[in-house]
Amino acid sequence: MSEPSRMPLDQRPRPDPNEKLIKVFDSEEETEALVVKGLLDSAGIENDLASARLLQEAFPGLGGMIILVREEDAERAHSLIAEYKASAASAPPDDDDTTAEMPATE
Repeated sequence: MSEPSRMPLDQRPRPDPNEKLIKVFDSEEETEALVVKGLLDSAGIENDLASARLLQEAFPGLGGMIILVREEDAERAHSLIAEYKASAASAPPDDDDTTAEMPATE
């Protein structure tokens, strides 16, 4: 059987509303959350990216993005995210100062 995300919408299994979801990632940076979502998507882990800003009135200062996965996928998701964070931490810093290398224009 093909992977659920590749099935036509009318043939996908319906989500179970009683299914327990686990928060596996949160970030103030939407771009970082999108990268992690893509990582989980590519590993075949269904996930939900949600805005934590909805909780601002109840919990001031809480914002950003959260990623939820099914309880049975949480351990694997945590492992992939830990690998991603370790590789990001060991990567050389970006040298964003490219203007110093550009020749002056006349």
